[in-house]
Amino acid sequence: MQKILRFLFKSFVAFILLSPLWVLSYKWIDVPATPLMGIRKLQSNPKHTIQHQWVPLSKISKNLQLAVICSEDQRFIEHQGFDKEAIEKAIAEHKAGKRLRGASTITQQTAKNVFLWPQRSWVRKGLETYFTFLIEKMWSKERILEVYLNSIEMGNGIYGAEAAAKFWYNKSSDQLTVEEAAAIAAILPNPRKYLANPASEYTQKRKEWIFIQMRNYGTLVFDKPQNNEYPGY
Repeated sequence: MQKILRFLFKSFVAFILLSPLWVLSYKWIDVPATPLMGIRKLQSNPKHTIQHQWVPLSKISKNLQLAVICSEDQRFIEHQGFDKEAIEKAIAEHKAGKRLRGASTITQQTAKNVFLWPQRSWVRKGLETYFTFLIEKMWSKERILEVYLNSIEMGNGIYGAEAAAKFWYNKSSDQLTVEEAAAIAAILPNPRKYLANPASEYTQKRKEWIFIQMRNYGTLVFDKPQNNEYPGY
């Protein structure tokens, strides 16, 4: 029993010491693969392919950057990893009898996608909180968005903005139009079920909602006040 406890203690200490270095390394190193990619590969047949090509944030359309923020986390620039208002609203709606919905921020999703696994559990949620804290302390908002847009699932076997742009629209991610960006953002709740192109009824409705949010949001500017103009409108 003592050997087991000693092993667990040493493992815990090693994790506490090494995990910050792991997070810090991704401040500069592009994420080569994620746990989800490996899980999907194991779950699928041997012919399952993974399409993933890293590109810098400057090569990803501002349209897609804004569309994802407007659909997933509109206070991304303002919060420190956790959206208190969204959490409180989700809890209030659940108490009122509505289905409990997620309130995860882009930073939390990045923590889950890059460092953890998709299945829900209290252990994973605790680790997600820990990694979210480290990410916000060590990375800039631009880097968080860059890693997020290069790592998230955007179709069956499609990971990241560049692969998604080529798969759905046969173009580079820096060439995505407002409508195309909104369509890709619209499928993020379940990218293996919904289609960006041709858009399903669900995708079309959500795309229209995202389009309105983009117009209302204004220009995407990091660490600067927003204005009411957005190029392309």
